[in-house]
Amino acid sequence: MALASVRIIPGLGGSGPDHWQSRWLRLRPECRRVEQMDWDDPHPARWIAALDAAVRAAPAPVVLVAHSLGCALVGHWAAQAGAVDRVGGALLVAPCDPSRDGAPAVIRRFAPLPASALPFRSTVVASSDDPYATLDRAQRFADDWGSALIDAGPIGHINAQSGLGDWLFGQVLLDTLIASVNDDRTPYRRAAALRAARR
Repeated sequence: MALASVRIIPGLGGSGPDHWQSRWLRLRPECRRVEQMDWDDPHPARWIAALDAAVRAAPAPVVLVAHSLGCALVGHWAAQAGAVDRVGGALLVAPCDPSRDGAPAVIRRFAPLPASALPFRSTVVASSDDPYATLDRAQRFADDWGSALIDAGPIGHINAQSGLGDWLFGQVLLDTLIASVNDDRTPYRRAAALRAARR
């Protein structure tokens, strides 16, 4: 069904072998991982540059699949007018909250998250008991980004510890997003421009 280039964007520490992102890389030939020089010491400018290079190098249209801090990265990258015209959509899973009390200093580098509407179709998937962002905060991120929000229930940080295996539900969401990328993306860009003009 692959109609797009899928770029997998892990969060802090990367995604280990049992993480659903790593499983998708093994299962799905259209998926490629966005590599960072240092997964444990993230610097926004460096991470943004690596994502931009990966998107520019991929055959368009591109679908982004981000987890945790990777979602914050997508928000910052899009707000800085990266190669957004090459992106057809984004699946943003378990966005962490860099502004929360107790967030590690390396995560706080990404605070505050941009409140700009994303100029492409996007879906936020959140857990009702995620220790790194409340469901209310995930809803706020989705509202700011112009994303649909899916409450995945109480499954923690939607990572390897959640015991999701190949996370078939997530793959259904990805397939739905891939099937939609050929739709006209003009409404998303127009909505983002209008919201930016009001600020």
